[in-house]
Amino acid sequence: MTLVRGSAIVALTLSFCLLLHFEMAHSATHTVGDTNGWTFNTVGWPKGKRFRAGDTLVFNYSPGAHNVVAVNKAGYKACKTPKGAKIYNSGSDQIKLVKGQNYFICNFVGHCESGTKIAINAV
Repeated sequence: MTLVRGSAIVALTLSFCLLLHFEMAHSATHTVGDTNGWTFNTVGWPKGKRFRAGDTLVFNYSPGAHNVVAVNKAGYKACKTPKGAKIYNSGSDQIKLVKGQNYFICNFVGHCESGTKIAINAV
């Protein structure tokens, strides 16, 4: 009986490790704006790309020139920062995507309106 129980624990542990490895192997890192980075007219950058929950977006920009704000759909459409929104300003921000819609803007005056915003659907 003890041997069977021990084998079951080993099998479960191995299954968990394989599942974890499988999930990690499918996560990707995407540099927003590619070589241009997070800047004006980035709004079209996601077009034609496939994103999954757990993928990481890297926002490269000069600190002080831009920032990244994770917003909701209303904030994205209106280019407004909702109360409690997470604001990133390191110049090399890494943000993990959640399943469903993910919205990001730069909230510097006029930047979002000039296309420094992206909407991503992660499956």
